[in-house]
Amino acid sequence: MSSEEPRRRRPGGPPPFGAKGERRSERGGAPEEAGSPPPGKRPPLRIQTTTLWEYPSQHYDVYATDASGRRKLVSAMQGDREYVGATPSWVIWQLLQRYTREGDRVLDPMCGSGTTLDVCDDLGRKGIGFDLLPRRPDIAQADARSLPMPDASADFVFVDPPYSTHVNYSDDPRCIGKLDAGMGGRSHANAYYEAMERVIGELHRVLKPRRYMGLYVSDSWRKRAKGDPGQGAGEFMPIGFELFAMLRERFVPIDIIVVTRQNAKLGQGQWHKAAEEQNYFLRGFNYLFIMKKN
Repeated sequence: MSSEEPRRRRPGGPPPFGAKGERRSERGGAPEEAGSPPPGKRPPLRIQTTTLWEYPSQHYDVYATDASGRRKLVSAMQGDREYVGATPSWVIWQLLQRYTREGDRVLDPMCGSGTTLDVCDDLGRKGIGFDLLPRRPDIAQADARSLPMPDASADFVFVDPPYSTHVNYSDDPRCIGKLDAGMGGRSHANAYYEAMERVIGELHRVLKPRRYMGLYVSDSWRKRAKGDPGQGAGEFMPIGFELFAMLRERFVPIDIIVVTRQNAKLGQGQWHKAAEEQNYFLRGFNYLFIMKKN
């Protein structure tokens, strides 16, 4: 193994170099996007200063210096590249750099493959992760609509919820990803938005006053199947706008970020041809809503 190759995680193992402030876990892997920079070749992360965010890979690289003074790549992945619907780890990195301090308690109530926990590990924050179907020992089992946390106990909250029913996260019937965000949206007592309203209420309860949260989400569109009600080729679901309206009922908006999506479909001609012929748009960005609790 060369000094620039990432190493695989050893669950419960010792830190790679043991120095104070260096990494407490090992992660390895490769970027999942075709054409993205390989580990060791990605540009260094810097604080984004505009409301348009872009980075050429799902993951970022983490380096450390060993006892002999050599700089080594010790992490090339945060979370699991095999996990469908994973949050870009660099988005979480940007938020934690701006809105948290070392030692802060950072909550992710829909933790998925643990991306948030790994970024917290990189930056010296205390990650707290829950999920209906925990995939790692450091993620506890809980429903985001009823969090086992005291009031005002988190310094920052990050959540990347399901965007309707496009990803099958689990077979658990309680999974919000099984709830359809279409058919009229929030104004029609939609079960998806009712569930997300409860989640947002819990996030407000556990977040400390005068602290921040981020919600990462995309709108959605689906092709209309034969026999579906309505008109046109499909149904647009403005999930971002609906959730932002819910957030404003409890939080103060700080900013809205547009995050460009590194989606392989956006580079494939057949997807563009289908979008043109069927008169719809491919999703090219996500919203990142940054909010503050008074």
